[in-house]
Amino acid sequence: MDALADTRRWMEEFVLALDLCPFARAPWRAGRVRLVESRAASEDEVLAELLHEISLLTGGPDPDTTLLVIPHLLSDAEDLLDLVAAGEELLERLDLDSDVQLVGFHPAYCFDDAAADDPAHATNRSPHPTIHLLRQDQVSRAIDGHPDIDAIARRNMALLRARAEE
Repeated sequence: MDALADTRRWMEEFVLALDLCPFARAPWRAGRVRLVESRAASEDEVLAELLHEISLLTGGPDPDTTLLVIPHLLSDAEDLLDLVAAGEELLERLDLDSDVQLVGFHPAYCFDDAAADDPAHATNRSPHPTIHLLRQDQVSRAIDGHPDIDAIARRNMALLRARAEE
């Protein structure tokens, strides 16, 4: 298993090819997305790796964003969400919650308000459990510069449902 190759392929053939995140293409093409495979054997070790990635993200201009791929842990999507929540608590304790945003992706991700077989779940599914670290200032600029940020999620869900019907 090559978790980083799987993640690159997912980014290129799914996220970018379907334009699921209109803000992803430019940093990906510019090589400003850091891909890191976790070597952690426990969730505490993942948090230590997350702390390291946070320091890189807040310590200089590179990278724009980081995907921390966690192929050896977190087989349950709820465990990933719990780890993201622990990471957010860490950001708060370090007073970095206004600097970095965390988003979780998981192969078994399911929205609470959707049927288990809803193709729209794929918007938050990745080949391996992944925590996406984003610079909050870039997120804010993207949101402020988009005419209808909620339309992105609606479009993605409709697209994935339509593709499943085909």
